[in-house]
Amino acid sequence: MLLFLGGSFFSFSQSTDFMSHVQFGGEIGAQFGSNFTEVTLAPSAIYNFNQYVSAGVGLRGGYLKEKNYYDAWIYGGSLLALFNPIREIQLSVELEQLRYNFSYDAPISYDDNFWNTGLYLGAGYNSGNVVIGIRYNVLFDSDKFNSEPWFPFIRVYF
Repeated sequence: MLLFLGGSFFSFSQSTDFMSHVQFGGEIGAQFGSNFTEVTLAPSAIYNFNQYVSAGVGLRGGYLKEKNYYDAWIYGGSLLALFNPIREIQLSVELEQLRYNFSYDAPISYDDNFWNTGLYLGAGYNSGNVVIGIRYNVLFDSDKFNSEPWFPFIRVYF
């Protein structure tokens, strides 16, 4: 898929101004609670093939901590496809591969490191450079994670 996208980008750059079709953006997030902290930085870039279809790549890095229980570093990348059937609606497909490095403090101190793949189907309201929506991880495994497969998002591109 990367070769296809790379070849497509190269062929498009030959006939048009490549950078005029590229947008940069992504996500910055933080959650803080009495015993919980989460910080995420996820830059990405997309190429707009036309007003309906875009594709791109992204990076994700984050830190999680639950006091007296665990802390974790999370990092990886993703491939993203965006579809805008009408200006106000954006549909998305994202394949994400993340590395999780957990250090547990309680009840026993140990480390757990693994890769996890997510395949997200999303829908959002497009208001220009900002899209607000929700995405669902179709590969979610409740035995591996105690969270939910649904993730709200705010996507910003310039």
